[in-house]
Amino acid sequence: MDFLYIKALHIIFVVCWFAGLFYIVRLFIYQTEANQKPEAEKNVLVPQFQLMQKRLWYGITWPSAILTAVFGFWMYFLNFDIYLKAPWMMLKLFFVGVLFVYQFRCQFIFNRMKTNSYTGKSFGLRLFNEVATILLFAIVFLVTVKSSNSLIWGGLGLVILTAVIMLATFIYKKKREKTNKTE
Repeated sequence: MDFLYIKALHIIFVVCWFAGLFYIVRLFIYQTEANQKPEAEKNVLVPQFQLMQKRLWYGITWPSAILTAVFGFWMYFLNFDIYLKAPWMMLKLFFVGVLFVYQFRCQFIFNRMKTNSYTGKSFGLRLFNEVATILLFAIVFLVTVKSSNSLIWGGLGLVILTAVIMLATFIYKKKREKTNKTE
């Protein structure tokens, strides 16, 4: 198969994988908040969120993660001599490894959500959701720029991005708390 077709499939499954990762944590947040609702609402919402999580996780997120890895390693081995010498690729693979650790953490939360035994708070999940965003930025910039000469600036950019995301999350939390008090 031609390299560009493999690359296109890799990119498509990366997009699907990230969509699944972003949405699964949102569903975790919704289920966590549904558990705080009155019993009648909770009994309707929680099973629906669990069904949505199951379909998303096993129908989109895991298959996309696996196919992303398959097509990614296929590209890597087709250009092994080039990629082996590219420091940016080693850093990208590190971030992809961290992304898989994130995926396994989501799996842990998913398993706990299935049994209603997850004890975390929705705010913690909101912060956790931003980890995927930071990894997405890091990976896309590395692949696009293909330079490890700018690692200091890239690292500084990631720190600033992280700070901005965290600040926005805290502001959102305060706004929600204020809105909930007035209702």
